[in-house]
Amino acid sequence: MVDNYSSEDLAKAGRLKQMRMVAKLVNQQNKRALPTMGAVALGIIVVFVLLGLFVGPLGLFLPVGVLLGAIAAMILFGRYAQQAQYSAIDGQLGAAAAVLQSMRGDWTVTPAVAANRSMDVIHRAVGKKGVVLVGEGVPTRVSQLMAAERKKTERVAHGVPIVEFQVGAGEGQIPVSKLQSSIMKLPGTLKAPAVADLNYRLKALQPTMQAPKGPMPKGARQPRMPRPR
Repeated sequence: MVDNYSSEDLAKAGRLKQMRMVAKLVNQQNKRALPTMGAVALGIIVVFVLLGLFVGPLGLFLPVGVLLGAIAAMILFGRYAQQAQYSAIDGQLGAAAAVLQSMRGDWTVTPAVAANRSMDVIHRAVGKKGVVLVGEGVPTRVSQLMAAERKKTERVAHGVPIVEFQVGAGEGQIPVSKLQSSIMKLPGTLKAPAVADLNYRLKALQPTMQAPKGPMPKGARQPRMPRPR
């Protein structure tokens, strides 16, 4: 049984408890992760111990080896934790929005700027790389939503790069685990004042339908809007 910890659970936990919770999730997703981390750290320490015994004073090389071993283990732990997070939310509605909101850099993320009753959604991120539109759902329906949202965005984002991604496992889509890296590879073309002006103009574009924030179980449907009397 796999435990899925929410961001609220992690926020309420202390630092050490957070580490244990993440380590448990990493171990559930990848049984080789923690042993690999331990082997890498131990290997680095052994190398520096041997250097201390045969080259220089052990008292100098041992602390350096322990420090570098711990750093290497923490870097691996961060990568495994990210992979476990992606695996936990993969296939859930809102997964792409969660990835966008966790990206490094000065991004303005608006989840569900467009959606339909079948819970196909378009998210928007604005930054120095331009406007990034990310779709989730059935490819054919998402393409229709994306085209409409792009046309609406172009009315106020004159000359600004608009890049589209579809998250999923189908043809022409990318897995949620590659979304952040794909966005980070985009060239930065806008200056900070231009980004601020663009965000101001995009505020006038109201969402067509609000979808709940955060990942949701696959297959959920948007409730129908009440008919006017």
